[in-house]
Amino acid sequence: MAAGAALCASSQAQAQTYLKDDAAQSRGYSSGVVTEGGRTVWISGQTGLVDEQGRSMAGNAEGQARVAFRAIDNVVKRAGGSMKDVVSVTIYLTDPRLLEPLLPVRREFFPDGNFPASTTVTVHSLAQVGMMVEISAIAVVRDK
Repeated sequence: MAAGAALCASSQAQAQTYLKDDAAQSRGYSSGVVTEGGRTVWISGQTGLVDEQGRSMAGNAEGQARVAFRAIDNVVKRAGGSMKDVVSVTIYLTDPRLLEPLLPVRREFFPDGNFPASTTVTVHSLAQVGMMVEISAIAVVRDK
């Protein structure tokens, strides 16, 4: 593991342990997340071409990412969890230059620094014209 690597033990209330290192943390993700118990929630790709009030987010990658993360949060809550239960995300971008501006958005949704494992993929296009970001996720919600 890279210099500065750490194993961050989880609390009794959480079903995961975050494997952290400096390089990954600076980019808003963990090198790995170890889970025990809990229910796995597979979250379909979420997009944000239109926000919850019906406003267009076309041309606004940061806005689209926030809408997508809020949609992920809603799915996880319906499964009895929270964003703290998200252990992995896959982010699809239509332009690799969008990654840097989206790092602060990711930190908004994981403010404690327990970032999910992450993969970012650049694609030619997404399902609808104007979509710039799509995010799928996996959460492990602790058994009740």
